[in-house]
Amino acid sequence: MKVSTRELMIAGPVGTLQTLNLWCEGGPVRGIALVAHPNPQQGGTNQNKVVQTLAKAFARKGYWVLCPNLRGVGSSEGQFDHGLGEADDMAAVLAWARQQQPQALALPLMLAGFSFGTYVQAQLAARLQQAGEPAPAMMLAGPAVGRFPLASVPPETLVVHGEEDEVVPLADVLAWARPQKLSVVVLPGVSHFFHGHLGQLSQWVDIRWPG
Repeated sequence: MKVSTRELMIAGPVGTLQTLNLWCEGGPVRGIALVAHPNPQQGGTNQNKVVQTLAKAFARKGYWVLCPNLRGVGSSEGQFDHGLGEADDMAAVLAWARQQQPQALALPLMLAGFSFGTYVQAQLAARLQQAGEPAPAMMLAGPAVGRFPLASVPPETLVVHGEEDEVVPLADVLAWARPQKLSVVVLPGVSHFFHGHLGQLSQWVDIRWPG
């Protein structure tokens, strides 16, 4: 299925957020998916290959996908806030989506992130649950365990990590997942940036969310 993309400028807490909107024509909207990019202090943007891979995979599954450049990235206004304000940004994108399509309140929510983006999404998930919303579905690729204080996540969260991740050691991810009884998909021989293995991320979207 062909994925279409257009750019939006969405009002955020400290200014506009440059946001990519991805979707597939035809068929019902399955849900809303928000995808968060890696650390902008290391060059992370919504153009990152892992982010793009996840966004397109969810768009092909029928999700309305939104990938903002968080504050201070690209044409988004504001300054880097170590993940705290960035969670506010992601919440603002979700609120905007729900305002645009009121029926979106009844649609399943998917929160996906890569590296630093997993920290942003874990915070958003915790906020939503504290507000009484159902636990969102989540996919975390290369979660930034040990680099940021990653909160606990819903038990059905899909965690995918490279065996040879040189940024976040696999042992740290397992230690974080163990007390939560989270399953972790380990990709043998794969590095933090999933070089040469992006297709496996798409495959795991299909495996975890078939149909």
